Amino acid sequence: MSLKRTNPHSRKSRRVGFLAAVTGLLAATALALPGSAQAEEARVFSSAELTVASDAVLAADVAGTAWLVDHESNTLRVTVDETVSAAEIAKISERAGELSTAITFERAEGKIQRLLAGGDAIYASAGWRCSAGFNVRIGSADYFLTAGHCTEGLPGWYTNSSLSTYIGPSIDASFPGDDYGLVRYDSSVPRPGVVNLYNGTTRDITGAANATIGLSVQRSGSTTGLSGGTVTGLNATVNYGGGDIVSGLIQTNVCAEPGDSGGPLFAGNTAIGLTSGGSGNCSIGGTTFFQPVVEALNDYGATIL
Repeated sequence: MSLKRTNPHSRKSRRVGFLAAVTGLLAATALALPGSAQAEEARVFSSAELTVASDAVLAADVAGTAWLVDHESNTLRVTVDETVSAAEIAKISERAGELSTAITFERAEGKIQRLLAGGDAIYASAGWRCSAGFNVRIGSADYFLTAGHCTEGLPGWYTNSSLSTYIGPSIDASFPGDDYGLVRYDSSVPRPGVVNLYNGTTRDITGAANATIGLSVQRSGSTTGLSGGTVTGLNATVNYGGGDIVSGLIQTNVCAEPGDSGGPLFAGNTAIGLTSGGSGNCSIGGTTFFQPVVEALNDYGATIL
């Protein structure tokens, strides 16, 4: 059963936020700013230097930013949404000091914001909607994974907005830091090991793997159905604001919209990730970030159904 959501819980920090989806289209061109990597293309930065630059962006704590180390271009790629001012961009550069030349800024149209909703729709007793990512088993019990911001507050979950068909309770969530949560089946609701392709068919999921750059993937969500694209980055960090910073995410050019949170990312029959947030929409395209599913499976000692 693939599910979805409209509001979020946490484990490592024990506080979970909401489904975060970034609205707006990521501009294809980088911002030509003083001190940006374009101005010093000849310099080769070490992995340690790029890590220091990444730490500087984190320390600047500017909401509406996302960043990752781009080993191909030997830069730290920082995406800023429309709410980030020139002064805030300057603040990031100042934090990075001499390593500001390692940073390439890209502007995303729209705003990085928390959005609630998700494969098949699931509805929280607390009033929000999400999507369940993948059905899993722990010991002899069945559960499903979804976004951690969806299970914030450990709400109960239902298959319909009238909350008449109960699925089960939230058991755990890891957000911020990570973005995955766990819900237990406490009812007779079917829980096949498939994802909804939104064309009258489903895809059997038989295992899980980590993403690789260039991997062809698909995402299922209750708002926009099925969308596809490729993995464009790994180990991305996103600052959703209010202290909600998530790292270790998969970056893709797959579109998503509010309500797709928690939904499954997969390649063929293999589970890859859980929808965390993104920019743009499925009319014009965009950038979406996913929590790697292998990390969640390992943490919970779970296996794909």
